[in-house]
Amino acid sequence: MTEPVCVSRRIDVPAARVFAILADPARHPDIDGSGMLREAIAGAPVRGVGDTFGMRMHNDHMGDYEMLNYVTEYEQDRRIGWEPVLARAGRPEDEAEVGARSGHRWGYELTPDGQATVVTETYDCSSAPDWLKKVIRRRRALAREHDPHAGEPRQDRGGRNKQLIVPNGPV
Repeated sequence: MTEPVCVSRRIDVPAARVFAILADPARHPDIDGSGMLREAIAGAPVRGVGDTFGMRMHNDHMGDYEMLNYVTEYEQDRRIGWEPVLARAGRPEDEAEVGARSGHRWGYELTPDGQATVVTETYDCSSAPDWLKKVIRRRRALAREHDPHAGEPRQDRGGRNKQLIVPNGPV
């Protein structure tokens, strides 16, 4: 069984500012530690459960593809989560998966800590089909084999952790 993976970080900004970035798909490439997110497909910030947003993505295995994300959790300034679904495949062999719910979810929980926020990011594929769980386990093992620091936060050019970066200036 593949258990959810959770990572928490304390960020020295209020929860409302962090939430504004998480709720705005156009900002997701700014906080993506995988390098797979290219850009949001036109749309407004998320406003509640049932909203959707699209993302253009790329990885070496699947090439260019698009995901449609269904918002499954939403509590202003506290919690947001979504279930991604393949919307456009980059390879013919992935066409059968377009539109299929695969049961994996991303989520963020924000806990105020004075003027800062503890952000907990969760990736949960425990309800995903076996084929997806196997792919995830295989990719984790390969990543660890080739990079002993796989799964750890990546840094941007300024030496900051790329995940959960809250840039200076207005959000």
